[in-house]
Amino acid sequence: MKMKRYINNVIVSLTLISAPLLVSCSSDYLDTAPTESVSTGDAVGNADNAYKALNGIAKTMSTQQYAWGGGVAGENRIIVVYENYPSQDYFYNYYAQGWAPIMNLKYSLRNNTSYDAYPWYYYYTIIGQANTIIAHIDDATGDDEQKTYVKASALTFRAYAFEKLMHYYAPRWQDSNNGSAKGVILRLDESVDGLAQSTVAECYNQIYKDCEDAITLFGQTSFERSSNEVWIANENTAHAVYARAALSKQDYTTALAQAKLAKQGFPLMSNTDYYAGFCRPTSEWIFGSFGDATENMWYWSYGTQYACNGYYASETANGAGSIDITLTDQIPDNDIRKGLFLTADKFPSFDLSDPTQNDAYYQTYGILGVHNDDLWNEVDAYVDARHAIGASSMERPYSPGYYYIGGQLKFYVFDTPGVGYLPFIRTSEMILIEAEANYFLKNEAAAQAALVELNATSGRDKGYSCTKTGDDLWKEIRNYRALELWGEGFGFSDYKRWNMDINRTGLDKGGSAAAAIAVSVKANDPNWTWVIPQWESDYNDAFKDTTDSNE
Repeated sequence: MKMKRYINNVIVSLTLISAPLLVSCSSDYLDTAPTESVSTGDAVGNADNAYKALNGIAKTMSTQQYAWGGGVAGENRIIVVYENYPSQDYFYNYYAQGWAPIMNLKYSLRNNTSYDAYPWYYYYTIIGQANTIIAHIDDATGDDEQKTYVKASALTFRAYAFEKLMHYYAPRWQDSNNGSAKGVILRLDESVDGLAQSTVAECYNQIYKDCEDAITLFGQTSFERSSNEVWIANENTAHAVYARAALSKQDYTTALAQAKLAKQGFPLMSNTDYYAGFCRPTSEWIFGSFGDATENMWYWSYGTQYACNGYYASETANGAGSIDITLTDQIPDNDIRKGLFLTADKFPSFDLSDPTQNDAYYQTYGILGVHNDDLWNEVDAYVDARHAIGASSMERPYSPGYYYIGGQLKFYVFDTPGVGYLPFIRTSEMILIEAEANYFLKNEAAAQAALVELNATSGRDKGYSCTKTGDDLWKEIRNYRALELWGEGFGFSDYKRWNMDINRTGLDKGGSAAAAIAVSVKANDPNWTWVIPQWESDYNDAFKDTTDSNE
């Protein structure tokens, strides 16, 4: 029998000791250093090397950056710490007490912390790599078609990085005085001289321009990434980044048009693929990470800590993240996405929303069946059945037998301790952008149709229909975006863009949040915008001081 759940006397004393980072074997796949660590001649001297330099950018996005400590590995870190943790719908309750300042947005005004500095460092690293390619690719030798593609892809990577920086270090568009507030620094060449912040409007204009230039160049070449190279930015990626930027800028006409173009050729995945573990690319992965075992990050990969069969969930009581059950309670039980979470509908003999039912779950962490063998057995059987249907070829999830309310069965890994690919942009997101843009363009019928495409036409809920209008339709769009993209790194940015409070309901009140994070974060709280890091203002002589850097 599996080790069970008598945790009330032991769980608080468990300490996870991370194993030393093991160095993975090199492979031909990303066997190229990021561009800032090789000479320009080597990186972009010919078309083939320039394409490898694109791989270098992709490697930056999925590689442990040792100087920043354990677990700091590009998009992995961004998705977890800057999007999932502070969101309304993602919970990692075992760590909630220690991580509460990050989860509750209490660190973003501290300009001298690594938490404030990391996204800045990381995305400007990508921008610097892209700038080197853009500056030198025209002079490279080799196939002109490939060179054109490389330049277009580099422009797309740069736009991607600038767009992400705006989420964290710039105010919302609606708070920017029509774009006149300060945004980020537009470094567009290889210089490292002092440079002041551009306005929010200037930043969005540059993102638009990079995407437009990339799309034009993609259209001028017959060269294309290989079908399996989801980590290389292509034309669809450029349209998708353009759509994201336009959505944040409340330019809904542009967002709608670009989202439609971005999804072309990337049909929604099947239900079978949906249950296959979100660790290998499917038909709708427009852009994502490389995640094969040949580039294993070992204990610093997303899957190690946040996959239901990764190291943490397989060897400890930590779990692997859970969804807000106040969200899933609003979703029909027959929706296949709801089947990926341990929600009350699976266990009808137990009222998991009743905080007085103390034998059903441990209210400090939300772990199911601590004192109730019947419930534990039901949950265990459901996990077995779901695993057998969707991911039987991979290690069984939660082998120690610690199951959380709303616990996820969405993200798996296919090799130990956390090997798997991660999606960065999917067709589903583009359809949700269509729904949101149409709603604000007063095209409610088109917004409804986008939801039907995502939910019913896809087969995720075959009986789904939508006749909602007004605020009810807007809530429907938000709910399905939160469900569809759960755990993929949108929770913070969506609520910031929507200008909405985050309200987390505690376990003692029928929700999913541990006491330390069962709080409200008001939309007008200044903590929604991370301050420009002191490490930038100290070396950049364009900054007089750091106190007004985001005013």
